[in-house]
Amino acid sequence: MELKPLEEPLQDRILLEETFYVVTKKNNTFRVRLTSKGLHLIKESEHSVKEQLIPIKDIIGCQCLRSKKKAQNCTCQSLPRSDSLQVVQENSADLDDSDVSAYLYIYAYIFQASKHMNKKRERTIITLRFRSFDKYEDNNKEAQRWRCTIKKLLRGEIVSHSMLIDYSSVTRHKETQRLLILCNPKSGSGKGKQVFQQKVAPILNEAEIPYDLYMTKHYNFARDFVRSNSLAQWTGIIGVGGDGIIFEIINGLFERPDWAEMLRSIPIGVVPGGSGNGLARSIAHHCEEPYIPSPTLPAALAAVRGHSEAMDLVRVETVSHILFSFLSVGWGLLSDIDIESERLRMLGGTRFTVWSVARLIGLRSYKGKLWYIPSSISLSHSENVFHSPANKGNVLDLPPVVHLETEEGRPRVDSWYSARSRRSAYFSTGGSSYQSTTDSGLGDNVDSTNRRMYGPASQLPSLTASLPSGWQCIDGRFVMVHASYQTHLGEECLFAPEARLNDARIWLLIVKHGATRSQLLQFLLGLTTGAHAMNGNTDTSGYIELIPVNAFRIEPDMSQVGYMTVDGERVDYGPIQAEVFPALCRVMVP
Repeated sequence: MELKPLEEPLQDRILLEETFYVVTKKNNTFRVRLTSKGLHLIKESEHSVKEQLIPIKDIIGCQCLRSKKKAQNCTCQSLPRSDSLQVVQENSADLDDSDVSAYLYIYAYIFQASKHMNKKRERTIITLRFRSFDKYEDNNKEAQRWRCTIKKLLRGEIVSHSMLIDYSSVTRHKETQRLLILCNPKSGSGKGKQVFQQKVAPILNEAEIPYDLYMTKHYNFARDFVRSNSLAQWTGIIGVGGDGIIFEIINGLFERPDWAEMLRSIPIGVVPGGSGNGLARSIAHHCEEPYIPSPTLPAALAAVRGHSEAMDLVRVETVSHILFSFLSVGWGLLSDIDIESERLRMLGGTRFTVWSVARLIGLRSYKGKLWYIPSSISLSHSENVFHSPANKGNVLDLPPVVHLETEEGRPRVDSWYSARSRRSAYFSTGGSSYQSTTDSGLGDNVDSTNRRMYGPASQLPSLTASLPSGWQCIDGRFVMVHASYQTHLGEECLFAPEARLNDARIWLLIVKHGATRSQLLQFLLGLTTGAHAMNGNTDTSGYIELIPVNAFRIEPDMSQVGYMTVDGERVDYGPIQAEVFPALCRVMVP
């Protein structure tokens, strides 16, 4: 019987490979390999071999560029350093015709963990300079070969070596992804526009993702925009701001007759720029993605990678409105803090801390009835372990910017240098646009009074009808009742550690009258780490309880006025009920 050789696993097959060496150190050699796993940078010397893998999931994009024409210098000036390289698009009038090299810029955000287990992503740029041939066209063809292969891998396509042999078959792939960006410039401390321009737009441009940017001009602008305009031209909607703009986008989608198709086909992304940012923080927590010190990075990476997951929504019914909620429903202490601290909005997220102290001093309680249906879903969840870094003993320590180049003529050689990432230029993506209501007319002349809410039909009795048996009831006075379906209510508020994006559960926190200020202080402090919900830290007095439910109803005593909120937005004070609908929409995840 003839023995057949074992086939190499597809993910380990070398798709492209080049050999380089450092010009200043003749004994150091580099090999660059591209496999389905990612980009392998291998540094070889007489005594050691070190390798750094840049996983394909950490690469967001790549571009082929040309060197920029150098400014005229006096003859006495020394030669420019290699790290002063400037590049432009190949159709730019400023390109340097004397340089026939083609430059492939590869942008990656590599996960790293320090000795103290602080997770973060480090922006890294790999520059491959192709100059083996005498003509730019030939060098560009080789660079485009690498670029197109990386792009295919980023899109999740299976690439085999046989697809890469014919140089003449290299073609440019036209991106089909186009994003709608709705930015609230006044969110948080009034830096929404700045957050997008400085933190998000550069990453979209690196990934060559076109987008249309609209600045919101008034309350409910985003809601009216998605309700009244055709969304067929966009593959995703991103809200830049706080949780309020996401609330507008979601409820605007439910005011469309084609709501089901829109929610199924268009994922929603959130770039944190507000005071709370509960959903953005919850998504990062769900994906075990580093959120601090760069809160906008997980959202930007989610936007360019095109990944999305299903998320539960909660149908909320008040006496006068039907709403769809993604974050929380509140009555009492936390809602009081949320609404009354609006006057301190200029403080950003600090306003919640300041007003928490004020409300503890002037503690309130509210009389009413709470009804709920306990959840039958198990509370236990398996945890996904974030991938750990490889053994540092044989790992190549990459600088923020890596420049590799082939030498003129064969054999191909290379140079490696380090530069600060902040010196890297951002290139605008062709086809992207900025528009406002005055530029486009979109969002203008919209009748916001004639609203009709669509969506799935409720399975609960009407708000004015009595509830059937099986519902549990608590009748008394409450410091607060707060329901959430995300882990975080804000960046610093881990409300329900066991919550998941799509677990078909509402986490109901009940704080009864009688809890002391000391107990409430410990509870509020525990919200920072989730200690209030952990085993061994539950309240033994019976005043504080966190339970999973499928639906609930609150009937406040109307002789006392207070606040009720849905996703941080104030709603009419009065009876309110809510039920969870699993996997009703999709959100972008990194």
